Amino acid sequence: MIEASTFLRRALLADAIFSGVAALGFTFGASAFAELFNLPEALLRETGLFLIAYTALVGWLASRPYVSRALVLLVVIGNAAWTVGSITLLLSGAVSPNLAGELMVVAQAIATGVFAELQYVGLRRSGSVVTA
Repeated sequence: MIEASTFLRRALLADAIFSGVAALGFTFGASAFAELFNLPEALLRETGLFLIAYTALVGWLASRPYVSRALVLLVVIGNAAWTVGSITLLLSGAVSPNLAGELMVVAQAIATGVFAELQYVGLRRSGSVVTA
């Protein structure tokens, strides 16, 4: 466990808020967003369901004065992978979003990449290992 810096906790909290809003929107508004973005409804709903669990984890981490360095690093790597995966999805041809859908996927990929960077910086600014 390490002492989480204020910067790290705020970066995690911002991620939890952003992810929580997306989770609610995609879970309960998948049909409307599918039509708006020309993306598969199942993809949006399943993304929303995943984000509910993710939001709980990241929100919990944000509320802790001491966190597992490995768990925070997993969040950072997950966010970086999400960014790469989002762009890969667009380039793969597996989905055919309209312009609004492309912009939404790119915008959330950028936001997720920014969260990964902020969380990594926060992790580096965090205190030393806490011994029991």
